[in-house]
Amino acid sequence: MPRKVAILYDYRSFWLLLVLMIWTAWVSSAQGAETSARGVRHAKGLFNTVEFKGSLKALSSWTHIIQQAREQAQRLSRCTEPDCSTAALRWQKLIRHLKTLDQRAQLVALNRFFNRWPYRLDQEVYGVSDYWATPDEFLKNSGDCEDYCITKYFALRELGYRPDQLRIVVVLDTIRNIGHAVVAVYTKEGIFILDNLSDAVFQHTRYVHYWPQYSVNEQFRWAHARIKKRPSKAVQN
Repeated sequence: MPRKVAILYDYRSFWLLLVLMIWTAWVSSAQGAETSARGVRHAKGLFNTVEFKGSLKALSSWTHIIQQAREQAQRLSRCTEPDCSTAALRWQKLIRHLKTLDQRAQLVALNRFFNRWPYRLDQEVYGVSDYWATPDEFLKNSGDCEDYCITKYFALRELGYRPDQLRIVVVLDTIRNIGHAVVAVYTKEGIFILDNLSDAVFQHTRYVHYWPQYSVNEQFRWAHARIKKRPSKAVQN
């Protein structure tokens, strides 16, 4: 996993947050039997995890790229010929097409479109180990998994999706045992995942091999914890 994925997470607050997560998980586990007895269901977050929401104040690098990518996506959408680059013309054509589709078809078509770009490491493209590509840079040069995510995220924003409907999620791929990043899209039908490894778009519960570490959008960040279920006690008559 490129180091830039890890930079999104503030290491100084990580350990404090981890302690909080463990304590909260212990409390939830301890109260599980009582809660189940009352018939109350625990709300599960992304990829069936417990989520802990925080601010973006400590993530200056992330907030900087958000501003750059947002402004660039808007320029791509609003430029007019002959001042539009080839990348901008492709962007505008895509957005026009996607607006004619229903929501599920939009997600599939958008994911498939950007997945046509080849996966390329930052070192190969930009000569540095860590680089966050803006949508225009990605369209011209391609990038790695986070760059796919940033471009898909802001294409969705141009389609009218709100920040609270979108997240970039850093996960552990337990099959390959490496870090990865995907886009989560919150709809009335459920949470759908856009992944550069596949053109298929499924709900988050299908991806049992992805363990989310944290997620971000333009407003907040979330840490994620997987809570093991306690075995239920046998009922004695």
